[in-house]
Amino acid sequence: MTTRRDTLNRDILRLAVPALGALIAEPLFLLVDSAMIGHLGVAPLAGLGIASAVLQTIVGLMVFLAYSTTPAVARRFGAGEPGRAVSVGIDGMWLALAIGAALALAGSLTTPWLVGLFGAEPAVAAQAVTYLGISMWGLPAMLIVFAATGLLRGMQDTVTPLWIAGAGFGANAVLNFLLIYGFGWGIAGSAFGTVLAQWAMVGAYVLVVGRLARRHAASVRPQRDGVRGSARSGGWMFLRTVSLRAALLATVAVATGLGPDELAGWQVVFTIFSAAAFALDALAIAAQALVGKGLGAGDEREVQRVLRRTTAWGVWFGVLVGGVIAAASGVIGIVFTGDAALAALIQPALLVLAVAQPVSAVVFVLDGVLIGAGDARYLAIAGGLNLLVYAPALALVIAFAGSGAVRLVWLGAAFFGAYMLARLVTLGWRVRGRTWMAIAV
Repeated sequence: MTTRRDTLNRDILRLAVPALGALIAEPLFLLVDSAMIGHLGVAPLAGLGIASAVLQTIVGLMVFLAYSTTPAVARRFGAGEPGRAVSVGIDGMWLALAIGAALALAGSLTTPWLVGLFGAEPAVAAQAVTYLGISMWGLPAMLIVFAATGLLRGMQDTVTPLWIAGAGFGANAVLNFLLIYGFGWGIAGSAFGTVLAQWAMVGAYVLVVGRLARRHAASVRPQRDGVRGSARSGGWMFLRTVSLRAALLATVAVATGLGPDELAGWQVVFTIFSAAAFALDALAIAAQALVGKGLGAGDEREVQRVLRRTTAWGVWFGVLVGGVIAAASGVIGIVFTGDAALAALIQPALLVLAVAQPVSAVVFVLDGVLIGAGDARYLAIAGGLNLLVYAPALALVIAFAGSGAVRLVWLGAAFFGAYMLARLVTLGWRVRGRTWMAIAV
């Protein structure tokens, strides 16, 4: 006999597993570029590093286009209005096109200045300018993909984004190889190949969304109210994302001040944290889609079940991943650096990360739940409050960090302890009440 709990578990897996695949496919674009450009020499690879830092910052701040579209679509889908759901998602795509076009134009004009901020030597800077200047014209495509992905997630479909992401990765690899080595375009070929693959993904999404629009008699023209609503919700999500980026940048700044070994160690620790975050993001995406759908249907009991079940999954996953990180903490540093001394410096901080994994897991899930509820304004405000808590913790690290591995331990305790606990408190306090379930999206 199938229970509601079994059905919910299947729904979570049905959404989370394909979402995880799509999330993994995204960074593979950069890995392909890095691997192929790495064979061109040190200067092109270093130039790619600078260009990627700029692009990832811009794209990271724009991820709100997916997160604001998903709950708006899911609410209307859950309310039995698939036509309106698709129309709202299309409005998000139009907004993404407008923002992407503005960023592409501004970015192409300021590329030399942006690269100059890094103070690289002329040969490296020239490579970075070439790659970044071309890649700027892929920004509109990347943002449209974000919004279209949010639309399909809201329609409870995470499989199609997986197929499109996989096809995009394959096209990117083939085009890069052809343009870099076949045509001899060097780093410019890599940039052109990636931009072409990104626009091909847009073409695939347009076909899929167009089919949905015809099926549900949805308008494909931009609607003023819909675009305005997407922009309003997206603005709060943008501020929420800015607060997260500020915390990450502040942590890197403190790690830099501690010394080059500590900075290198923190990079390894944060890389492991980010890898675990992929799976948690997939679980959060499932929560977004199911919470939005449940609220649209007016089924608060089902929303509460989604909250409890995804939180429980998050805790157990956090315990599991924490155990794996702790068990591997002695070899992770060796694998990443090959330096026994640096590995010994990193291991205690990895143990701090391992212990904090259950907390981090719940934070990711609750974040997804509130995003799914469209509670963007609260998330933005909470992000600011979390920074107010985190800033004194970082100040204490600077003042009393000690020496050696102790420095990284205290930095890890500040980020995985003070900051993540602050996020847990602000998010946990919110979901205890009912206000978050009454937000209009």
